[in-house]
Amino acid sequence: MSTATGLLTAEDLEFLARPLHGFLTVAAGPQPPQPRPVWFEAAADGTIQLFTEPGSIKVRRLGRDPRASIVVAAPVGERERWVSIAGRTTVEAGGANELAARLAARYWDLDDAVRAADLADILATDQLRIVIHPEKVSRYAY
Repeated sequence: MSTATGLLTAEDLEFLARPLHGFLTVAAGPQPPQPRPVWFEAAADGTIQLFTEPGSIKVRRLGRDPRASIVVAAPVGERERWVSIAGRTTVEAGGANELAARLAARYWDLDDAVRAADLADILATDQLRIVIHPEKVSRYAY
C-alpha cells in the first residue's frame, strides 16, 4: 500500500537511519532528471541532509530551481519497501564536514586505513550541505 503525507513517520525515520543509498533527483528544467545515488541523513527536525562539493552540477541546478526529491529503497532480499521525499531545498555552508564525517562512519568501516584516508580527503575539501525540506512524502511497503 502506498500513502502520501507531509511528514516522515517514526517507521520512515527508522528505515532511513539504515546505511542505504538514496537516489537524489534535482529539478533540471528542460533536461530530463538524472537521479544519482547519495549518502543522506534524516535529521531530527524532519529534513533530509546530504553533502556535496560547491562546484557540483546539483548545486548549480538547485540555484536555478530549489526543488529536489530522494527515493530510498530496501535492498534486494528484503520485502519491497521505499520512501520518497520531495520538497524545496536550501544549500548551506555550515555543518557539511560534520555531516560528511557522520555519514562516512555510517557507510564505511573507518578502521580501514583506505576509507579513513578517503574521509580525510573529503574533509580537506570545501563541502556544502543540501537540506531537503519535505513537502510530500510517499511510501510503499509490501
